[in-house]
Parts: sequence; structure tokens; C-alpha cells
Amino acid sequence: MVEKSHTASGTESDWWPALYDPLRRMGKRIADFFAPDADAAATEDKYVINVELPGVAAEDVEVAVHDHVLTLKGEKKSEHEETGKSYFFSERRYGSFQRSFRLPPDVAEDEISAEFSNGVLTLSAPKHAATEPQPRRISVEQK
Repeated sequence: MVEKSHTASGTESDWWPALYDPLRRMGKRIADFFAPDADAAATEDKYVINVELPGVAAEDVEVAVHDHVLTLKGEKKSEHEETGKSYFFSERRYGSFQRSFRLPPDVAEDEISAEFSNGVLTLSAPKHAATEPQPRRISVEQK
């Protein structure tokens, strides 16, 4: 027989969410583990996102944009040659990664560019030219 646990508030459902908290936190840690570090900045005419991808080859990175969300995917491949090596520890990370960025509405999606140099992916997203809505007179037709 399973005993029902009661909390200070007296309801048995209060303990149930606490049971899953460690799993939720583990999922976030796994996502953080595989998400590359980035920084974003804005200039007068564009947004710039720099993403650190040390040890990743440019051909292993894919960048796409859809509905104002910029997504990069890739993989850091492990190339082990174990001949004569005895590892005491390994802190290097390998595997697939993905990172998405919601873009502001003034980004010109069709003009986004990407450049990869020295383990840093630089994404440049030009801004649309600011235009003020012009008043327009609408003729009224009589029928």
C-alpha cells in the first residue's frame, strides 16, 4: 500500500511537481551544455551576433532564417587517435548543437550574411531603412 504524503497546505498534489524538478533542471543543463556561447549587438545599420564555435569546421555549420527566427545548427566532431594514449580526464565537448535567435521586426531577412573566422561565427543582419507611413487620400466613389 502506498502512503499519501501531505504538505503543509494539506493537499497531496503539492508534492507532485517537486518530484519532476530535478528532471526539468537536468534538461536545461543538457540544453545549456550543447548551446554555444554568443553575444549580440546593434549598430546604426545592422545587428551583429557572434557565436563561439572553437574546434568546429565551417562546413559543419548550417545557418537558416524563417519567420524572423535565425537558427544555427552544427556538430563538433570528435577525432580521436588513441594509439599509445591513456586519458586521465577529458573536458572537451563533442556533439551536435543548435541555437536560435528571435530577430527584431526591422531586420532585412534576405540580406543576412555569415562569416566564420578563428572559431567565431559572425552573423550580420542589416536593418530595413526606416520609413514613415505616408498619409494617403482615398477617393470616395458615388454609386
